[in-house]
Amino acid sequence: MPNPYREIFKAKGAKGFAAAGFVARLPIAMAPIGIVAMLSQTYGEYWLAGAVSATFALANAFVAPQVSRLVDRLGQSRIVVPTTVISVIAFVVLIAAANQDWPIWTLFVSALLAAAMPSIPAMVRARWTEIFRDRPEMNTAFAFESAADELVYIAGASLSVGLSVALFPEAGMLASTLFLAFGSTAFILQRSTEPHVRLVDRGSSGSAIRLRPVQIITLALIFIGATFATTEVSTVAITKELGQPSAASLVIGVYALGSFVVGIVIGALNLKVPLQIQLAIAVAIIALTTLPLLVADTVPLLALAVFVSGVAISPTFITAFGLIERRVPEAMLTEGVTWVMTGIGIGMALGSFAAGWVVDAFGAQNGFLVSVAAGTIALAIVLAGQRSLATPDCDTSACDAAAVPAE
Repeated sequence: MPNPYREIFKAKGAKGFAAAGFVARLPIAMAPIGIVAMLSQTYGEYWLAGAVSATFALANAFVAPQVSRLVDRLGQSRIVVPTTVISVIAFVVLIAAANQDWPIWTLFVSALLAAAMPSIPAMVRARWTEIFRDRPEMNTAFAFESAADELVYIAGASLSVGLSVALFPEAGMLASTLFLAFGSTAFILQRSTEPHVRLVDRGSSGSAIRLRPVQIITLALIFIGATFATTEVSTVAITKELGQPSAASLVIGVYALGSFVVGIVIGALNLKVPLQIQLAIAVAIIALTTLPLLVADTVPLLALAVFVSGVAISPTFITAFGLIERRVPEAMLTEGVTWVMTGIGIGMALGSFAAGWVVDAFGAQNGFLVSVAAGTIALAIVLAGQRSLATPDCDTSACDAAAVPAE
């Protein structure tokens, strides 16, 4: 049996844009935690570090879909170049402000401008779609991207913090900025795989978020994202309570490992079950596997429960992005993917806040109640949206019809 991952990389240019895209997306994980590591050391105030990091993360969550909308209208090269330049310059100013002890307002302004950073994962998926549209290799390509996202979050955050602690406070942010600059440059220079700009007709001239499937998937993944953050926050709190704080990184790594392994396996299969049903099954598994977390009162049990709770993450991402590819007009694809990724980011921010409050108020173990609630709500959203998600695959006429704003 041929290796399906080897097959997708036989496509001309695939290795190049996938490698460049991986480097260019590292700042997604490196920048938020890198800002915290940098400012907490240079200014000595965690509230300031957290506030500047949140300013960047939330601003990017709302700006990125608008940038991606322009990408769909004008092409990747015309938009990625100026937005990356703005973001790189803003990050350089932020680093300089931290190093030179500039006024606090310069930190927030530069963080806001850095939010122009484009959504590289969405554009990489758009290139895979251009190559494998309506072919079974699409599932494998999206599985590979989900695995790449997992590696980015595992390696990126650790690298950013490690460099800042081991070298100097700005080291993590400097590396993140260099990855963004060189990775994006290498990505955009590969013009042969850049998707063609589709003409926008009257039916698909609005925002992708007005489409019912995008609304359903984005809303569901807000709550899925909340389960991620809750697991991380609660794990840190529980391991500290058990007197083994250093075990937190190992347990969180196991969480990502479960998702990574299952995602790779799923990508090698050619499942015949409709994608909306696959999504419902994956989210149901996420919801059910949050329950054992409530009784995991030792580090080994916690690691096992966390590993099990992570197995359905990649399948959820794979099917969610697969549905976006099929239910969104070609002229809106990058924006549609970016909205879903934005939902994950918003959910992680809200989940961290909610879990932190619950842990402070009711104890470390009860932080997982947020995961249970979020998983249940996500499942209810996906089940309620099955009919909308089951619309015919996205040919031109179907997409034009689907592009009518949701009532």
